[in-house]
Order: sequence, then C-alpha cells, then structure tokens
Amino acid sequence: MNELLARILDAHGGMDRWNSYNKVEATIVSGGGLFALKGAPQDSTPRRMTVWLHEERSSVVPYGAPDQRSMFTPDRIAIEKLDGTLVAERRAPKDSFTGHQMSTPWDALDRAYFNGEAVWTYLTTPFLLAMDGVHVEETDAWQEGQATWRVLRAYFPGSIETHNLIQDFFFGEDLMLRRHDYSVNIAGGFKAAQLTSDYVVANGIRLPSKRRAYTRGQDRRPILEMLMVSIDFSEVQFQK
Repeated sequence: MNELLARILDAHGGMDRWNSYNKVEATIVSGGGLFALKGAPQDSTPRRMTVWLHEERSSVVPYGAPDQRSMFTPDRIAIEKLDGTLVAERRAPKDSFTGHQMSTPWDALDRAYFNGEAVWTYLTTPFLLAMDGVHVEETDAWQEGQATWRVLRAYFPGSIETHNLIQDFFFGEDLMLRRHDYSVNIAGGFKAAQLTSDYVVANGIRLPSKRRAYTRGQDRRPILEMLMVSIDFSEVQFQK
C-alpha cells in the first residue's frame, strides 16, 4: 500500500476498525445550483442515507414521497416503497446519461443515481482508496495559502461507479481530507473542486461533515461564486 495512504487511513480510524463495520447511516441535507440546472431543485428536508462499506450500494429515505426510498447499485437504480414494492427502476443506469450536458434535465431515477454514487463515494473516503482495483499515487503537492496539502491521485477501475475514473484527494498536515477534485461525467464532464471541513468522529471513524463542490477554474482553483453541490452530514453511525 502507498505509504502516505496507509498513514491517512490510520489517521481516519484505521483499516481494522473500518473492516469491522458493514455500513454507515447519516442524516444529510443537500443543496447547490446543480439541482436547479437539472430541473430538480433540492429542498432542505433532512434525509437518512445508508451506505454499505464493502460493496457499492446505497439508499436514501424519504425519496420522492414520505413512504419511498431509493436503492442504488452500479447496475440498477430503483425507487421503491418502504415495504419493498417497486415504484420505478432502470437497469444499466449509467447508459441513460449518454450525451448529457450540465443543463440536461434529470428525471427522478437520474437524480437518485447521482445521489447514490456520489454519497457512496464521499462516505467511504478515504478507505475506498484501498479497495481492490484502485491504484493510488502521490502527485505534486498543492500550496493553499501558508499550508501545503499532499495530493493522492486515484485511478478507479470500471467496476466502481463514481464521478470519473481519475480523481485527486488533497490532505492537510494532519492527514485529514481538505479537498476532492473530479469531473462529473454524467453531467457533461464539468470539472469540480470539492472543499471538505468540520471533521467529526463517529464510532472511531473520522470524516468531514461538510462538503462544498464548486466549478473548478483553469487555474485549478474552485470558483466560489459557483456552488454546485453542498452536503451536510450529521448523526453519523457506523454499524456492524
């Protein structure tokens, strides 16, 4: 394992502790301009997100109605009643985004897919960087004011559905995540810089409770006037 990644994982709670859990639940409040661009403005209602840690699977409730939830895996997105009754589903959901640009409207299943793969990525970071098939290398450090952030570039296998296959993760001197750069392939490939802050500790695992994703400029810096997605996490619980 990459030496820097090993230190980062230890600082976030350690692989042994991570591997002892099967899933994490968190209350999320989302916002930002991307949803309005997609014709699906996000309200401030708190929702409960469940993410499985060792397989790519997630769910959010309520979704679309108080008695509904979303169910995401890479090969299927679905909306169902809480008793499991199917409302809508789409197989091979990524294929439905072919030709999409930033302003292409999303339907309810598109939005559920984005939420499922994005929040799964966030709630498993940085431990997903140690998953099978993920290759990690350290790249040039980033100077942020007086601080120097070390950068890990991750190359994801096609078996993992995430924003895009090459992403950069920036870590401060305390080895906590400060920023996450990626391109949103299902929304025209726009470049994003996501700033992370307000770390919390849940069941011995450290994670940022605030994420703010901005359009990324030519100078690689976030354009702070263009907030695309905001997510606040609270009431985080890891479960065995």
